[in-house]
Amino acid sequence: MLTSKEIKRQEAIFELSQGEEDLIEDLKLAKKAYHDPMLKLSIMTEQELNQIFGTLDSLIPLHEDLLSQLRDVRKPDGSTEHVGPILVDWLPCLSSYDSYCSNQVAAKALLDHKKQDHRVQDFLQRCLESPFSRKLDLWNFLDIPRSRLVKYPLLLREILRHTPNDNPDQQHLEEAINIIQGIVAEINTKTGESECRYYKERLLYLEEGQKDSLIDSSRVLCCHGELKNNRGVKLHVFLFQEVLVITRAVTHNEQLCYQLYRQPIPVKDLLLEDLQDGEVRLGGSLRGAFSNNERIKNFFRVSFKNGSQSQTHSLQANDTFNKQQWLNCIRQAKETVVCAAGQAGVLDSEGSFLDPATESREPQGETKLEQMDQSDSESDCSMDTSEVSVDCEHMEQTDSSCGNSRHIESNV
Repeated sequence: MLTSKEIKRQEAIFELSQGEEDLIEDLKLAKKAYHDPMLKLSIMTEQELNQIFGTLDSLIPLHEDLLSQLRDVRKPDGSTEHVGPILVDWLPCLSSYDSYCSNQVAAKALLDHKKQDHRVQDFLQRCLESPFSRKLDLWNFLDIPRSRLVKYPLLLREILRHTPNDNPDQQHLEEAINIIQGIVAEINTKTGESECRYYKERLLYLEEGQKDSLIDSSRVLCCHGELKNNRGVKLHVFLFQEVLVITRAVTHNEQLCYQLYRQPIPVKDLLLEDLQDGEVRLGGSLRGAFSNNERIKNFFRVSFKNGSQSQTHSLQANDTFNKQQWLNCIRQAKETVVCAAGQAGVLDSEGSFLDPATESREPQGETKLEQMDQSDSESDCSMDTSEVSVDCEHMEQTDSSCGNSRHIESNV
């Protein structure tokens, strides 16, 4: 007879074991139903498939080993007495996930690019409509190992939560949790560095002056994604450790790249402003001229002033949650830069410095700069860079409501 606590413990152990079995089946399915047919039918080259699937093959025997050990210690009645020693010995093998996870950014980009090939798209669509796929696309299968990796700490904590204090397994489970947390943290760090390198290599500079040592020295990409400016132009914004880079997604040599839209903005000099809904002017017209309120929601403003040069960008997120994520990431990046530089003072909600003695904002340039981007157009977002020409930069007076500040505009 088992106590209710022991029953929950056995259920948690069974969930661990069953999850391994499901993972192995999915990895084998990805190889059998996707990799092998596409290679045999020459839908993709072997090199492309190796890039997309990475080291997936090597993960299968790894998890088969754990599943075998868990089955060996299972009693005839289906219960398992101890799993801690097995996990302590096996978990260090997960360090091999390093190369698989680090490859995922490049793998996803290549897969998305290959989907433009009608043969690839047709094959993947047929697979998606087949019962074996469970309505999951290929990337869902390729992302399963990473999802499983980050779930191990939760699974082990659940087993530990239902393990009595006098059970010898408790100490082993605590050790196993420390091991897996260290491995996940290390892999996250290396994966982040790999992602940062990938996007840095795909930045396109229209001129030498746009290159910035802060980009070159960045090892972490804090956040990135698509935002729109106040003219509705889609921009891809990258927040590196110490610099904000605003780009346009373009096709270059049949690859998705990111062409710099303006000069990179150092995070330490960046001014952040959370804009209330309806506060932004769209396309040069007052907000009252628009009946569609959705177009003027979820904006925030980033600005920068250095001598005679200045930039102001009103950026729109997809929704309130996405906007808050951007605000939090930028504020955190500024705090990190301030701490690293050892500067006194704190940041207010707009990302400006406050003097700790007076709690007044230090002047760091005008914060109400309003730049209407006259060079924007919807069609520019997908242009090939081989057709790009850059006019000479020119100084342009802004609206009188913005003072006499000068803004550099690059007409693309």
